[in-house]
Amino acid sequence: MTRALASALAGLACVAAAIALLGYAPGPALRALVVGSLVGPAAWTATLLKAAPLLLSGLAVALCFRCGVWNIGAEGQLLAGALAATALATRGPAGAPAWLLAPAVLAAGALGGALFGAAAGWLRARRGVSEVISTILLNFVAIHCVALAVQGPLREASGAYPQSDALPLAAQLPALGRVHAGVLLALGLAVAVHVLLFHGTAGFRMRAVGLSPRAARFAGIAPERYGALALALGGALAGLAGACEVAGVTRRLYEGLSPGYGYTAIAVALLGRLHPLALVPSALFFGALEAGAGAMQREAGVPAEATKVVQAVVILLSTALAAAPARPHRARAAEPAP
Repeated sequence: MTRALASALAGLACVAAAIALLGYAPGPALRALVVGSLVGPAAWTATLLKAAPLLLSGLAVALCFRCGVWNIGAEGQLLAGALAATALATRGPAGAPAWLLAPAVLAAGALGGALFGAAAGWLRARRGVSEVISTILLNFVAIHCVALAVQGPLREASGAYPQSDALPLAAQLPALGRVHAGVLLALGLAVAVHVLLFHGTAGFRMRAVGLSPRAARFAGIAPERYGALALALGGALAGLAGACEVAGVTRRLYEGLSPGYGYTAIAVALLGRLHPLALVPSALFFGALEAGAGAMQREAGVPAEATKVVQAVVILLSTALAAAPARPHRARAAEPAP
């Protein structure tokens, strides 16, 4: 926790330095960043809405990393979930009640992401394909599947724009004040993943595989099986993030739906030290950066290109500091007995 806090503080210091190097006044820009992400109901709403998909995608990454599987495909799994959720909501049975359709949309999103994760898991277990390569390539598959869908079978009826029709009201997530129910769902799943990893048999075996696949195999645990399971579960979490985004925020599917949530999720997971509960403040931190970047552009005159550079620098610094191994303590030399 101390290192994560130091990473966040160092990241904020880096924000100021990067803004100054770009030729803008860091004081007003940082003030706009804080006000736009933390001050007032509208700011908190924006931060929470950005943090929810980051938390779900970060959980997807952390769960796999705990099992020794490098899931770099949360972005594609998120988009696959958004695509599956939109297809069910806009092309599924008409007239379904909200109590049935909304959960079905979330389940479709989780299934879509799980299929992408399971595909990488199958390639890893059966063909020996590195999950780093397969998950990265599947990101591009998902991106082009979304592009194909919104320009073809899922394009809105008017055909005016390459996007889907708006999701029916019954398929949209209920509102909880200013935010949607997906925010509460993300918090609940953080607790569920914590229980799975640290209080469940399957989670224990996943962590055992992550710590030492050879020792796990000697104990009768199949690393390939649990690696594939971790990728499928992680894909389901990221797919759920995509479903929540289309059912709770955008209300429709279009190209560029995700501003890179799945990639930022890697930094979220590392900053939270791969602990599901620690991912909550980590996701809030990066959600605040996402929300505050817009305020910096509006109020401090920092253009969008500059805010993207600032966010990238913060992500790189936070990731580097969070992933650095702890310095081992030197053992004191034994004092001679009197």
